[in-house]
Amino acid sequence: MTITDSLSEQCVSVLDRGLAYGDGVFRTMRLHNQKVQQWPLHYAKLVADCAGLGIVCPDEMLLMQDILRSTQNESAGVIKLIVTRGEGRRGYAPQHEMIPTRIAMYTPLPDYPAQHIQHGVKITVCALRLAHQPRLAGIKHLNRLEQVLARAEWQDASIAEGLMLDQHGLLVCGTMTNVFALSGQKLMTPTLDCCGVAGVTRSRILALAPALGLEMEICPMTLDTLLAADEVMLCNSVIGIWSVSELANTRWRVGPLANTLREKLERKND
Repeated sequence: MTITDSLSEQCVSVLDRGLAYGDGVFRTMRLHNQKVQQWPLHYAKLVADCAGLGIVCPDEMLLMQDILRSTQNESAGVIKLIVTRGEGRRGYAPQHEMIPTRIAMYTPLPDYPAQHIQHGVKITVCALRLAHQPRLAGIKHLNRLEQVLARAEWQDASIAEGLMLDQHGLLVCGTMTNVFALSGQKLMTPTLDCCGVAGVTRSRILALAPALGLEMEICPMTLDTLLAADEVMLCNSVIGIWSVSELANTRWRVGPLANTLREKLERKND
């Protein structure tokens, strides 16, 4: 079910800046036992992303009411929460004191194969390159055209995800995931200073790493660095963690770190 500004409707004004310009932000969250997993972290990220665009983030309780209405007592699924700058006049210049539009959508969990967890996933490298825009780096804004075009590059159902590089050929992320690589006791993830989305699950893994005796490094990463890693993982708030089993001619076994991190993340979700 979709809730727009507390109303049970599936429409938005043609004057809404989210529709016209991608002027807004969103969160994608997992619902389990009728609770949004890691809601405090998601709301904090929503507030930060809204601030990055100069949008006043709606009140937490108001958003939670929208979410609860959208789920209609469903126990599990995916919640997509969108906040746009709101309705405005024609033209790029935003008006002062605009009222943000809120959209909460519930959908069932994606039917991903169980083997994604058990045996890892096959991935590819997208031809599309991410442009640099430090002002938007890390923000989950509504303009996802780069991801749309990248995801359109393959139709092979055996490929679960595509890696995205920037204009200099450095690794940034997947089309829908953040990326981690383990080499020895060093856990690496690409820097997101110029582009990419800083996901909530990424931040949770960064926080867990020291307690596991790992040296955590956020750094520029090349594709060669990834291919030389002992273990490669993808993450987001819906899938949790997937191990990568195959990229081009390189293959990995499902490593112990992915299972350990998955267990700890799921335990903290309860």
